[in-house]
Amino acid sequence: MVDVSGKPATRRQARAHAFVRISGEALARLPDNPKGNPLEIARIAGITAAKRTADLIPLCHPLPIAHVDVEARVCENGIELFSSVSTTAATGVEMEALTAVAVAALTVYDMCKALDRAMEITSLCLLEKSGGRSGHYRRSYELRVKNRKAAES
Repeated sequence: MVDVSGKPATRRQARAHAFVRISGEALARLPDNPKGNPLEIARIAGITAAKRTADLIPLCHPLPIAHVDVEARVCENGIELFSSVSTTAATGVEMEALTAVAVAALTVYDMCKALDRAMEITSLCLLEKSGGRSGHYRRSYELRVKNRKAAES
């Protein structure tokens, strides 16, 4: 692990995104999913995953997470997932935000695989991070639009 003991604890935030491409037929059948509501289960799975990131990624620092949220919404061609994570610590929460949406996307896949075996997880990316020495990062608008169009096609 990288030694972060000399870094000050500052407020750090990160947001991430993923998209699960699903057929229109399978999307229409989401409310009748025998396993339950995939959006809500994915949300809870993503929140849990963010809290367990240091257990999943070998050299990640365990962090005192102050807030985690995962949003899942149905779009025309699939399910769009967003996470936001914040902490006050000596290192950032980018991995926690990415882990949250990755596990949420995998949960959607698991819950819907009987409806659509051709699902595809795409556009897993960091949207924004703030705090710390490297400052603020925000994914360019053009890149976000390009990723969204690719995910929806």
